[in-house]
Amino acid sequence: MYIFFVVLNNHLKISELRSGFKLNSQPNIDTERLTLRPFAEEDSEIVAQLAGDKRIADMTANIPHPYELHMAESWIATHQSQWESGRGVAYAVTLKSNQQLIGTVSFPSIEEDVGVLGYWIGVPYWGNGYAYEASRALVDFAKEHLGMRYLEVMHLEENQQSQSVINKLGVKYTDTRTNRMQGKERRVKYYRTKL
Repeated sequence: MYIFFVVLNNHLKISELRSGFKLNSQPNIDTERLTLRPFAEEDSEIVAQLAGDKRIADMTANIPHPYELHMAESWIATHQSQWESGRGVAYAVTLKSNQQLIGTVSFPSIEEDVGVLGYWIGVPYWGNGYAYEASRALVDFAKEHLGMRYLEVMHLEENQQSQSVINKLGVKYTDTRTNRMQGKERRVKYYRTKL
């Protein structure tokens, strides 16, 4: 059974989405406290500011420090082609109350029916459950509309906040590996689950 509805301003609520609906453009997704929306060019400055905090680089596998404006611009410039090709999707995580950009949640890699989840939330917004809320919304969206059947996620061993998010998502631990990242050997925990 399909439910048809009109999309106004390309803005949807997860509860309104139904399988069978072809998404030609990346919709916004609302949660209780957040709006996930496509990034815009003008977000580069705040992304560079938030991701430029050394604590973000210390807790992520692929964000260098310093993180400069041109890096944010280049990263945002890849999002539209990722969405159109089906290879990935990235969302700006914004507070619903004031539309302040606070971080990102994404599937930087979608292959076959497997999505690799990535996220970071700016340091001033840590400890509020935003990473889980945004991740849960994107995983639910991807399962229903992107044909995703498996979820993979990883975190640096010392990043207990990410481990908490992953545990709340119900993703099963598979193993711990040592990877070379940003010029050093880092212990990384890997998780995978069927959706």
